[in-house]
Amino acid sequence: MEAENQKTERKIRLGITHGDINGIGYEVIIKSLADPRILELFTPIIYGHSKVASFHKKNLDEGEINFNLVKDAASAHPKRVNIVNCTEQDLKIDLGISTDVAGKAALQALEMAVSDLKAERIDALVTAPINKQNIQSKDFDFPGHTEYLSSRFDGIEPLMIMVWQQLRVATLTGHIPLQEVSSRITEKLLLNKLAILNNSLVADFGIIRPKIAVLGLNPHAGDGGLLGNEEQEVIAPALAKARASGLLVFGPYPADGFFGAGSWKKYDAVVSMYHDQGLAPFKSIAFDGGVNYTAGLPIVRTSPAHGTAYELAGKNLASAEPFRQAMYLAADIARTRSEHKLLTANVLSTPNQHPANE
Repeated sequence: MEAENQKTERKIRLGITHGDINGIGYEVIIKSLADPRILELFTPIIYGHSKVASFHKKNLDEGEINFNLVKDAASAHPKRVNIVNCTEQDLKIDLGISTDVAGKAALQALEMAVSDLKAERIDALVTAPINKQNIQSKDFDFPGHTEYLSSRFDGIEPLMIMVWQQLRVATLTGHIPLQEVSSRITEKLLLNKLAILNNSLVADFGIIRPKIAVLGLNPHAGDGGLLGNEEQEVIAPALAKARASGLLVFGPYPADGFFGAGSWKKYDAVVSMYHDQGLAPFKSIAFDGGVNYTAGLPIVRTSPAHGTAYELAGKNLASAEPFRQAMYLAADIARTRSEHKLLTANVLSTPNQHPANE
């Protein structure tokens, strides 16, 4: 209890991994932290390489930001932009090119940051984009950050939530081929993901009784079985069980009409059946401000909703808005989660605590 009180009173210690050094990672990090007023909100700790950071700073001509080199997160200055060297070796920078050096450096930063997260030396993590090919090794055999983080935290099932203002889109299935989606959709999976989402909306976003919309898999949500039976045989029965347990879930809705009519504005979150079903409309609506949040884990991690963007590297053209919003969201969730723990620490469970939807 005392530890949580201290966490809510002091500034959030925000870890930032530098991602692929040949992409736009350092550009968006530096641009996001250039305004000194941001240091009033949290203490940034970059896991990267001071010489690489200085190279990108010079290339961007961002004279206002100065890096405070520290040996570890515990030494971070609360009013400075801190950076921890994840390796003492010099790193060769090849802007716009995928290299093994960049992949290794990205993994070193990620491993060190996650170790500090586990040890509670930092309160939340924002990850700059990695190249999912050059980072592959015996220590990283995953489709992306989300799966790696799950493995580091006892294989806990995570949930990817894309966030932009009041729009929150979660994906039932993740980075898998489209032909495998239908076989992966089960009642158990849907109920599990809905529980994770509902809990996150309450504890991480401070929404007391979240309303969740669920999309169908097939065109027109199956059209009564004419265009597919997943809605009738799996999705609808799972939603009925979720409602019986007290969750406010609705659907399944046809995806095109749901987003086309702006129906998402009536709900606190939307569950899509597969990656592109949710992310294509999300990115169309969010423009360049979207954030990826990994829910369901004991730690807080966000990232901007874009990749390494090699084609923009070194050209000073990348927008920092997604990364800036990722930092804000990570800090906000860390505070909200701590406050929620304090408020619910001694709550006694009572019958019908989560009444079913009328």
